[in-house]
Amino acid sequence: MPSHALKRSTLLALCACVLVAQSMVAAINLLIPQLGSSSLHPSHTEILWTVDAYVIAFAGLLIPAGALGDRHGRKGALLTGLGLFAAGAATSAFAPDPAVLIAGRGISGAGAALITPTTMSVLVHLAGPRHRAQAMASWTLALGLGGLAGNLGGGLVGQFLTWRALFGAMVPLAALLALAVALTTPRTDRSPRSSLDPLGTLLLTAGLVAVLFGIIEGPDHGWTSPRILGSFGAGALLVAAFTLRALRSRTPLFDPRVFRSPALRANSLGLMTGFFGLFALFFVNSQYLQDVKGYGPAVTGIAILPVVTGMALVPKLAARWSAHPRPVVGTGLALIGLGLLGASTADAGTPYALYACWLLVISAGTGLSMPALTLGVVTSLPQHQAGLGSGLGTSAREIGAALGVAVTGTVLAGHTDFPGGMGPALRTVAVVVLLATAVVVTGLRGRKPAADQAVPANRLIPERR
Repeated sequence: MPSHALKRSTLLALCACVLVAQSMVAAINLLIPQLGSSSLHPSHTEILWTVDAYVIAFAGLLIPAGALGDRHGRKGALLTGLGLFAAGAATSAFAPDPAVLIAGRGISGAGAALITPTTMSVLVHLAGPRHRAQAMASWTLALGLGGLAGNLGGGLVGQFLTWRALFGAMVPLAALLALAVALTTPRTDRSPRSSLDPLGTLLLTAGLVAVLFGIIEGPDHGWTSPRILGSFGAGALLVAAFTLRALRSRTPLFDPRVFRSPALRANSLGLMTGFFGLFALFFVNSQYLQDVKGYGPAVTGIAILPVVTGMALVPKLAARWSAHPRPVVGTGLALIGLGLLGASTADAGTPYALYACWLLVISAGTGLSMPALTLGVVTSLPQHQAGLGSGLGTSAREIGAALGVAVTGTVLAGHTDFPGGMGPALRTVAVVVLLATAVVVTGLRGRKPAADQAVPANRLIPERR
């Protein structure tokens, strides 16, 4: 597929898809009070699962979903994902009880798992090496705008409409996006070398779901509780079983030896680190603005705008420095850590303008580092595995996000009130981000510019005879 095949209409359609999929991660958080008092009368556990079902299905299925697109066609996988997303939203909108609502959230999460890696994979194939950095900058911007849209949309719905309206609106929106994809997006070459390996896929997906369950539920049940330790233990055993099978199989889902690449390890850790810090901020941000500053849901959604400003302005600038990923990534991740340290000083008397400045620092760091890290993961694998690469990268993001929320929630639980715990929680996350940044920068030493890396990881995947 020639590089000029990436048209503006295609870019806009693909970015709109990932924006909508990402928005549903955050939107539900601002509707928890309304949902708790609704006619469904959900328990505390059912509310948590309403939030978590989407994230667990989304993150747990990303890697096989990316491989599915590589093997059977990325455009078809994307349209299927939009269909699942709409079906799940419709199920949630008309849910008669919490169980159906949770099931609908899981179905939508499975659709999002198909949408996110396939949009990136199509962009990688259509953009070509020369325009890949700019395409990744646009994709990363859409990811950030999705977080903003989720917070803003959730706040407005919580203020003026019902929670069912949020899910109902997703159905025609997904249909409109599917039409846009059908009209603007060409089909890319399939990869007959990619394999789904049903048993391997089941082992890896179950392992990731078990680990994510432990991370998400750990703060509520206690990190040393039998349920959480059992979840982590089961996840470790399942991932180990997948690794053993993949090393012995002639057609694995992916060869674990790709992680011998220092670039792939460093970029994956960088993505995890950035989203670890970003979602720790998201977790406390709405609570701080509503419970401490006294803002309503709609005003809170607007007050979060600085978080997306840097994501909107910086990625295009960062794309110009794509040949020098190490300083770009190091500076961006360091800004996230320093911004979190600044935000940790906020209290009830902090002027919003000062707090917004710290949000801008974190946002700028995200916009600077994420495109380079995303491109680094994708170009660390052969081009025919672009969907798998994007699945690995997005899995790293979602695991980092879940860890950020879990660590923040755990530190907050150790304090008697939110204002007293917010500062220590953000400082803890900031220190972890800054330490991880040093590890990432060290791992990126000697990496070639992404534009010059056609498919260096071909050497990492042994030829099957």
